Amino acid sequence: MDREMMNRYTQILSQQLIPAMGCTEPVAVAYAAAKLKELIGEVPSHVDVQVSRNIIKNAKSVIVPHTGGLKGIEAAVAAGIIAGDASLELDVLSRTGPEQYAEMAGYVQSGVIGVRPMAAGALFDMILTGESDESKAVVRISGHHTNLTYLERDGEVLLDRREAGDEPGPESRAEAGDGPADDSGAKKPSEGMDWMNTQDILEYVRTVPLEEIEPLIARQLEYNGAIAEEGLRNDYGANIGSVLLKAAGGNPPVRTRAKAMAAAGSDARMGGCEMPVIIVCGSGNQGMTASLPIVEYAKEYGSSRGDLIRAVALSDLMAVHVKKGIGTLSAFCGAVCAGCGAGAGIAYLLGGDNRLICHTFVNALAIVSGMICDGAKPSCAAKIAASVDAGILGYEMAVQGQEFYSGEGIITKGIEGNIRNIGRLGSLGMKQTDEEIMNIMFDC
Repeated sequence: MDREMMNRYTQILSQQLIPAMGCTEPVAVAYAAAKLKELIGEVPSHVDVQVSRNIIKNAKSVIVPHTGGLKGIEAAVAAGIIAGDASLELDVLSRTGPEQYAEMAGYVQSGVIGVRPMAAGALFDMILTGESDESKAVVRISGHHTNLTYLERDGEVLLDRREAGDEPGPESRAEAGDGPADDSGAKKPSEGMDWMNTQDILEYVRTVPLEEIEPLIARQLEYNGAIAEEGLRNDYGANIGSVLLKAAGGNPPVRTRAKAMAAAGSDARMGGCEMPVIIVCGSGNQGMTASLPIVEYAKEYGSSRGDLIRAVALSDLMAVHVKKGIGTLSAFCGAVCAGCGAGAGIAYLLGGDNRLICHTFVNALAIVSGMICDGAKPSCAAKIAASVDAGILGYEMAVQGQEFYSGEGIITKGIEGNIRNIGRLGSLGMKQTDEEIMNIMFDC
């Protein structure tokens, strides 16, 4: 692989593997709110929040960390305004403390935060407008979690990265829907990565100098391993990680441990744990799913540190590769992408050649490709366990020469064709499903 291409894959890992505290959708709202306060210079007396329905879906049932147990968009806005540090982006809430919880709750209860959904079509989009006696500001994030596209203070436009042809003002654009990069209406976070392909990823993972990726992956393993241990030690959500280990008895097999560690990290994260994770595809749950199962297999089989690092890098990149065709938010559960990536990483770790790794990935996709996303909440941990199990089963099938064949359901010939099919399913086929999921959730 030439140096330029190798650098491009390293850059993807560098951009993807970043720290975040809490579920990334409400935390992105908190980031926007912290930026709003920064522009105004004081706590605003009123905040109007327009968000796409998918963001509401992912914030509805999850605890925002460092809020004393508050849930929802209003909690995220209050946390960002009262105590957020916008310079930390998705780690925006990491410097808050219990002494600020009462002020956050009071700000929510005061009724100064108004939340309304945007028109259908914009999958990841938010506009926060705030004002005080002295100032007024607008902050917009579109496409992905930290992508600031519009900043305005007292009528002066400070930043404008809107697409050509969009309406001039943020309000009118919200009502009309964002300028689409695909016909779902949402700009994909991975736009510009269409050059990625599995054979290049495999060559990159096998040949990239270890020192180029070791710091990135090591931090992923450190952060995500720590929150998984916390999830096993304490009571979070439905405690899926602990349930799996207890059900297996005193000496759980590696397959169970692999599922339990990833699930335990999600237990803690969805339960409001105030520890950061390293995300991939814009998701902490996916960052944990892509990494922690491989750690357990490395322990079980005595794999070298270098092989572990390369296997996790493969898992991360394969998750990004399949997710890039789906988009930031969808009715397609993102844990599936990461669970399939974990299966590929395990296949690599245990000495699989490229053919076996590809068969593992396609097998896993075939097993769990219909899992829906109905927002961030405790059951995400169980979906992670199911996705990791599919990745492992996909590997076990491939080792025994078993595979799903072209023409069986949505499976087609070749790994790239299957990745395209999953992208089509997640971004186009499940659009109406996504709308119905949100209608059901908002009726509850």
